[in-house]
Formats: sequence, structure tokens, C-alpha cells
Amino acid sequence: MRTARRVRLLAAAGTAVAALALTACQNGTGTRDEGASLPPSAATASTASTPDPSGTPGGGTGTGTATGGGGSSAAPVSGTATKTPKSNGNGGGSGSAAVLCNGSNTAVTVQPLSRPLNHMLITVRNTGTRTCHLTYYPVLRFDEMQWVPRPAEETHPQAVTTLAPGESGYAGVLLSAADGSGDGGTTGRRLTVAFQGTTPNSDGGASATPSLPAKGMYYDSSLQVTYWQQDRGDALDW
Repeated sequence: MRTARRVRLLAAAGTAVAALALTACQNGTGTRDEGASLPPSAATASTASTPDPSGTPGGGTGTGTATGGGGSSAAPVSGTATKTPKSNGNGGGSGSAAVLCNGSNTAVTVQPLSRPLNHMLITVRNTGTRTCHLTYYPVLRFDEMQWVPRPAEETHPQAVTTLAPGESGYAGVLLSAADGSGDGGTTGRRLTVAFQGTTPNSDGGASATPSLPAKGMYYDSSLQVTYWQQDRGDALDW
């Protein structure tokens, strides 16, 4: 009788131990706890494919080869951002990467215009041996001017202006208001043309100081410039 009771107690204890072991493997809901699942973003990152080392790198062409005078910081750019330029394969020899146009690899000239009234044309000719890009718009400074002319956003081109060796790009400049509404009118005797890099407000390399007419250039607070244009007519018709 005593032996049978001992057997029943041992069986009950074994059942309790088994129940405790089962509870330790469960999270209280009847399922085994495998840990928290990854959020969608983490799951995507963990299964991302390995980049192809033979693929074309993203981004732009970097900085140009500027060996001339120090570049000038460009003004902040508003409006639609220009795409980072890439080489179009024109000129410069086989496999030669394109560079930025600036004062070290171009010839820059300015020309006052009778039409449109109170306008000036800037011409940049690629004198180098490699294709170059004219990014955004020229940053102009007459003499010791302490402000930067704003760009005419309606002249933003569809693509970066690209010049093969010997080719020219253009920008138009409104010097003063035809109706006399501009303020602070004065005559500039020296002009500095600065070039922007592959991102807005970045240094594109050496600046240029094209010659002005002997009488100088009259301008006022209406001073405004177009984005660089591939076609001369686009720089004038705005």
C-alpha cells in the first residue's frame, strides 16, 4: 500500500517537471518565442544585393582641372536643381573624361547689346582639349560689388550646357531696368565671372576677368543673369 502511494507521488512529480519545462519554452501564448521580427526596412537592408563592382559609379565628374587664379564661391542657387553633369563623349580623345569649364580652359568675352535694350552677352569658348560642362549660371561681380545678381529661373535649361573643344556657350545679362526703376545705378569698370561646380554654391575653379568697353558697363539693382545656354539665341531671348 505504501509502495503504491510512493509510485503515484513520483508520477505526479514527473508530470509537474514536464509542465515546467514546456512553460519555459513558451511565451505564454502557446507558441515558441523566436524573437521579434525585423521591420520592413531592416529586412530589406539585410537582403540587399551586393553592388556590382563593374557598374558605373553614380554622381558627377568631380572638379575640373583649374590651374589659373583662385575660384570664387558661387551664389546660392534657387529653383530646380541642375542634374550632375556627365561626359557626353564629345571631343577630348578616346576615353577622356569631361571636366568643368572655368577660367583655366576657356576664353571669356562680353559684348554690350543694343537689343535687347540694356543687355550684355557673355560668351565662353572651350579652349582646352577635353569636353567641359558649364553648370548653373555665371556668378558676376563688377568691381567690389557686395551682392550677387540673381538668376532668371525661366531660363533654366533642360540639360547641362556641354562644350566640346572649340565650342561656345552663352549667358545673357540684364544690366539695368529699361524704365529706370532700378536703384543704385553705377558704372562698372572691371568684371569677374566666377564658375560654379557640380553642386549649387560650390567652387568651379578659376574665374575669368573679361575686358569691358573703355567706358565701362552701367548697371543697377535690376542686374540679372541667365543660366548657361548652349544656343546664343536662348541667352538673348528672355
